[in-house]
Amino acid sequence: MSQINRRNFIQQTTMATVAATTASLASTSFAAETLRIKAAQIGTKHAHASGKIATLRKLSDLYEVVGIVEPDDAQWERVKNQAAYKDLIRLSEEELLSDKSVQVIAVETEVSKLVPTAMRCIQNNKHIHLDKPAGESMSDYRTLRKGSDERGLTVQLGYMLRYNPAFQFMFNAVKEGWLGTITEVSAMMGKMASPGLRKDLAQYPGGGMFELACHIIDAVVFALGKPDSVSTFSSNVIIDGTEFKDNQLAVLQYEKALATVRCNHVDPLGFSRRSFSIIGDQGMIAINPLEPPKLQMTLTKSIAGYSKGSHTIELPKTEGRYDGEFKDLAEIVRGNKKLAWNSAHDLAAHETILRSCGLPVD
Repeated sequence: MSQINRRNFIQQTTMATVAATTASLASTSFAAETLRIKAAQIGTKHAHASGKIATLRKLSDLYEVVGIVEPDDAQWERVKNQAAYKDLIRLSEEELLSDKSVQVIAVETEVSKLVPTAMRCIQNNKHIHLDKPAGESMSDYRTLRKGSDERGLTVQLGYMLRYNPAFQFMFNAVKEGWLGTITEVSAMMGKMASPGLRKDLAQYPGGGMFELACHIIDAVVFALGKPDSVSTFSSNVIIDGTEFKDNQLAVLQYEKALATVRCNHVDPLGFSRRSFSIIGDQGMIAINPLEPPKLQMTLTKSIAGYSKGSHTIELPKTEGRYDGEFKDLAEIVRGNKKLAWNSAHDLAAHETILRSCGLPVD
């Protein structure tokens, strides 16, 4: 509650009779309701789509979800009775974008339509949560971010590891210099792709690195910045009629560090093997698995209250995979803070993602 609201509430409750107090409480309840941020979602085809709308609906103290846009009738018939979408009002995109009371839109279309859809949202003065990755065209993404910056609108990318407590711990440790000069990063994010998933991902020339490992590339760039150069290696392990890069490696070279990023979609232990380790000349941090996270830190000397040696760090439990994203976005939209990942970072990360997939950067 703001200082003004708090002062008004105290005045009302100390001056009034029982009848006036009752009226005051009703007024306060109405004020709290109007403070909720009106939000909506466009699209249900992204891999994260149901989780994002479910989280927005769950955070009902922060958001009022006004509806959802899904232009594909067949897709809507498939999903409309799922728990995440049940009883939501289906809107047209025109209806949603013309509603000036809606402040936030989660863009959860198929990847090829993410950036064009986000651009229409920006042109209609909406803050957006944009799922990943931000398309295959660097120039289109630059145009989107230029438009959002000019309008003072937030574009929050859907990289959920940003809000993972292990990664937040690691980011802070690197920023504060606990590990010394960083010399190495080794990261892995894979899974065993089903035949259906292989077919879906085969439409992306960047393969699994583009669609999945973008999460950990984003983390590498946030920790170390944009690399000086990127080398890529890939293979098509399973020959099943799909031209799909299912086993990939990217090497990101910095002045004093090398980062290796692997994405293997022929990994039967994919989720349990997902990991991120970062090493400096004074220590290391290893996150394995990524979700739910476990973190080990080893230091060559005592620092920041941690003694020399190895430590298993106790991490706060997260309420949900996407809760942190949307709680942070609410604070940003209300003007209480700025997003930690600005457009300069997001553009550098996306360029690095494209290079790591062997894709051109236009």
